[in-house]
Amino acid sequence: CLFGAYVLYGRWLANKWGIDPAAKTPAVVHEDGRDYVPTNGWTVFAHQFSSIAGAGPVTGAIQAAVFGWVPVLLWILIGGIFFGAVTDFGALYASVKNEGKSMGLLIEKYIGKTGKKLFLLFCWLFTLIVIAAFADMVAGTFNAYETVDGVTKLSAQATVNGAAGSISLLFIAFAVVFGLLQKKLQWKGWKEMVLGLACTVAAFAIGMNVPLVTSKATWTYLVFAYIFLAAVLPMWLLMQPRDFMTTFMFAGMILGAVVGLVVAHPKMNLPMYTGFHNATSGDLFPILFVTVACGAVSGFHSLVSSGTSSKTIANEKDMQKVGYGAMVLESLLAVLALCVAGAAASADGTAAVGTPFAIFSSGVAGFLEMFGIPVYGAQCFMTMCVSALALTSLDSVARIGRMSFQELFYGDTTDTSKMPGWQKVLTNKYFATIITLFFGYLLTLGGYNNIWPLFGSANQLLAALVLIALAVFLKTTGRTGWTLYIPMFVMLAVTFTALIQKTIALVSNIAGGQATFLVDGLQFIVAILLMVLGVLVAFSCLKKLFTAKKQEA
Repeated sequence: CLFGAYVLYGRWLANKWGIDPAAKTPAVVHEDGRDYVPTNGWTVFAHQFSSIAGAGPVTGAIQAAVFGWVPVLLWILIGGIFFGAVTDFGALYASVKNEGKSMGLLIEKYIGKTGKKLFLLFCWLFTLIVIAAFADMVAGTFNAYETVDGVTKLSAQATVNGAAGSISLLFIAFAVVFGLLQKKLQWKGWKEMVLGLACTVAAFAIGMNVPLVTSKATWTYLVFAYIFLAAVLPMWLLMQPRDFMTTFMFAGMILGAVVGLVVAHPKMNLPMYTGFHNATSGDLFPILFVTVACGAVSGFHSLVSSGTSSKTIANEKDMQKVGYGAMVLESLLAVLALCVAGAAASADGTAAVGTPFAIFSSGVAGFLEMFGIPVYGAQCFMTMCVSALALTSLDSVARIGRMSFQELFYGDTTDTSKMPGWQKVLTNKYFATIITLFFGYLLTLGGYNNIWPLFGSANQLLAALVLIALAVFLKTTGRTGWTLYIPMFVMLAVTFTALIQKTIALVSNIAGGQATFLVDGLQFIVAILLMVLGVLVAFSCLKKLFTAKKQEA
């Protein structure tokens, strides 16, 4: 189904919009060795998939299964094909056709400066939520301790978690080595794959034997140190090689899950449908849609498409593979997560106990053990894989958050010699990164369970805003854009309903005296800001959509 959609619908969109393999892409025209770097199509695909395949497809699909597996599966397939992949491909296409501009700068060109400022502020706030949610997940995955009845002690998974943490740190070190060697040797094809695979195996071999057993707080500091480096270092030095290496892991994880499900053929124990209302989660509309999140459609993906991937596309013919292809592969991952959760559930339909990451990780590890892989090796591999899902999104979103903050304060020029002192400071990449990570860290204090509903709503609202902006671009440039209309209006209805519900819940906590400022207070402020900005950006974009006239792309 997903592959057929890629071949048929993805190719149809590419033909309708227009792909020119002979055109010089922004990566070629503006090559600077930092952000604009012409790159092999499969390497860009690896970066795109590693960046967008965050915690969402696993966490969202499993959490949403409280409504039954049928509605979750239907939304993953319909949303992935007609909503998510179109958004990702459209954002990448629009950016490549406009000198690699980010979504904010595209909005400035086709909608106006006010729309750009509002959108960039919305994006920056959104990146804070993603940083908070995913950093908390990663640190929790590597944490070696647990607290039971007020007593903190080493958990049973301490060695496995510590080993996964060590592997992750070594991945960063080997990624830099891989990047430097690749820069010097310029290997392509099988040579590049062998080098990347060798670095991946080396990280696992060493890390499994040298576990770093430490607390969640320590891992939080280490995670933020890493994403600071990822936000400021050249793409070729850290992010691209790390994403390339991570793709080997993800390929092994997906292959292990697919083969394991086929061979073991477990029964789907989750109920097909549990009803429109769930006592804990709320109503199927809008909660299912914002909970599944990245497995079906994600605004964050468009920031990756236009923020980093578009600046590395060497040939336009790679755009369908990178934009549409990476998204349908992520939808496949969400389907696999749902199947694994169904197999792990009790025969009476009771869901497995544990976090979505733990359920998915232990389920696929069990499949790997069936094929003769040692228990410790399978557990380390899967713990590293699920943490990498969040970590590879974290480094991208930190970079995008930094760039959004900078673009928010750019005037008519990016030349620092023509800027006043205050503007030089605010557009400095190190200052922008520190400010972004500082506020992201404050939000981590609330824990990902509290942040996730806000993340899901903001993420889908961002997708709706991007779809409207892309519709303006396509209409203005005389391209086919009607395929975006239904997705954008559906997502606007879903996300504003969810944000209003979340705000009412936060107000109830505050009024009942059950709130703390760093948890409920900050989330309330962010939720209000997101709604106000969302309304303003949507109004600005929709107004332009219905008055836009054709002009040159």
